[in-house]
Amino acid sequence: MTSEQDGRAPALPPPAPLMEAPRGAKMESGLPLRPGLTKQEIREKIWDFMEAQNLADFPRPVHHRIPNFKVSYQACQCIKELEGFARMREVKVDPDKPLEGVRLMALQAKKTLLVPTPRLRTGLFNKIVPPPGATKDILRKCATSQGVKDYSVPIGLDSRILVDLVVVGSVAVSEKGWRIGKGEGYADMEYAMMVLLGAVREETPVITIVHDCQVVDISEELLGDHDLTVDYILTPTRMIRTNCKRPKPQGIMWSKISYDMMERIPILKNLHFREKQAGKDVTLRDQQFDLSERNTKQAVIARTGPKTPRREGDSAPVEDVGLRTDRLTLKAEMAVVTTVYVGDIPQDARVSDLKRALRERNAVPLRLSWHGLQHRAFLDYKDKVTAEAIVSSLKGLTLGGHTLCVELAKKQRIKRSGNE
Repeated sequence: MTSEQDGRAPALPPPAPLMEAPRGAKMESGLPLRPGLTKQEIREKIWDFMEAQNLADFPRPVHHRIPNFKVSYQACQCIKELEGFARMREVKVDPDKPLEGVRLMALQAKKTLLVPTPRLRTGLFNKIVPPPGATKDILRKCATSQGVKDYSVPIGLDSRILVDLVVVGSVAVSEKGWRIGKGEGYADMEYAMMVLLGAVREETPVITIVHDCQVVDISEELLGDHDLTVDYILTPTRMIRTNCKRPKPQGIMWSKISYDMMERIPILKNLHFREKQAGKDVTLRDQQFDLSERNTKQAVIARTGPKTPRREGDSAPVEDVGLRTDRLTLKAEMAVVTTVYVGDIPQDARVSDLKRALRERNAVPLRLSWHGLQHRAFLDYKDKVTAEAIVSSLKGLTLGGHTLCVELAKKQRIKRSGNE
């Protein structure tokens, strides 16, 4: 059944390529960036520029946030110009401050407004329900983060919802639709969950609202299969149709989910169980590592073979001694890891910042030891060759604008058992 047949809003058509800038708005062109930057480096450039040019309102500083740029409300107004918006019934809007104008317009138009629960701790969505006879002032409050807390009710996973429009915040976005968030991955996760629950369709438009300076060139190489792309970009001066052909996430990629994420986001446990019951491959990232380690140990056993049986009192045959020595050597090789030292970590940095930066450079360690008070961390890798390659790839790594010191640790340690 098509969207026209079921009475819902159709996919959005191409908007006008250019809109008149709102009166008094200070416009900036997209920030020019040199090629080869990582996602985190692009974020830092955007954050630094917006702070230096005083382009943002509260909350400040904008670092580690979706920037609340000064003309965000005017940019949000552009969404009314999109054909089909008037017929949309259910709109999902992220709780970011610069999207407050969209949340207000959805409430004023009596649409069902869905806002993700903070960090997905208690579920997927909250539905905002204004009190009967709500005034304009009450609706404005409902659209704020505090209003979302005061006037919302949770939506269960079994609730039948069909989202007509997805609105997400961004730190940076390209005209091709490549999007970079603040690095925690919640917008990507929320969309993947909506796909799993059947709450979005392939033609459901995804829109982001940013300042003009946040529209920059982004290399497609930085995108993973789990990254959400956008169909439309609204700025205070433009509406951009990206014509993005890159597929959006088709569901949760369990191979990228860790035990730690499952504990932090309880809803994942429920969805993981459902997918497992449906016969899907729900192998987690940590389980893949455990399986790889088991296969390595089995390969060691196959290589060394069983011990030569001997009777009590017999001296050990030479070949048996050699086999035992080989086993001990291999066991020692498997136990020893090579540790990388990371120093000069800024005082306000968090372990999640470092983990995110390591993921972006494909440098996830076997184990990370965080010593934030000493402004350092230690990363364990499986061998010296891998560790040396990691040191090279992390050259120039920055956190919060500070370049980190990355080198092989002077003292190497023995790998501990247990989780990372």
